Amino acid sequence: MAAEEIEPGEMTGNPERRTQLSDLIRNRRAELNEGLDRFAARAVDPVSGVRVTRGWIYRLETGEKITPPVYEELCALAEAARLPVERMQDAAGQQFHGVDPLRSGTGEAVAYVRKLDRIPAEQRDRLMRLIDTLVPPDGDEDR
Repeated sequence: MAAEEIEPGEMTGNPERRTQLSDLIRNRRAELNEGLDRFAARAVDPVSGVRVTRGWIYRLETGEKITPPVYEELCALAEAARLPVERMQDAAGQQFHGVDPLRSGTGEAVAYVRKLDRIPAEQRDRLMRLIDTLVPPDGDEDR
């Protein structure tokens, strides 16, 4: 059986395959309007100095087999994506281990979180400011 050629950004394999981290990185690069080289150049954990290579990011985004990232690599991806490392951990846990980060919350909290994606960005920002007045942020946790 001949291997099919894939276009960059196209996922391969089982259609039910989890792609949360892949999608997060691909979408975030698009939001930042950054090419793979520029994004990968910033993918360095500021504490340990661990880097994530351009090739690994490319393989992640195209659905090729990769070694799941360790914490320092998630920190490097978070740095490049300008997102909290917790977002990377949640997405990696979902993609590589089938972990749903919302399952550990209360039913009410899960219902709120699941609705957030349907709220326009400006309204989410206002909602977060309101929440911050009720429950002040806890440093890095709420980044």
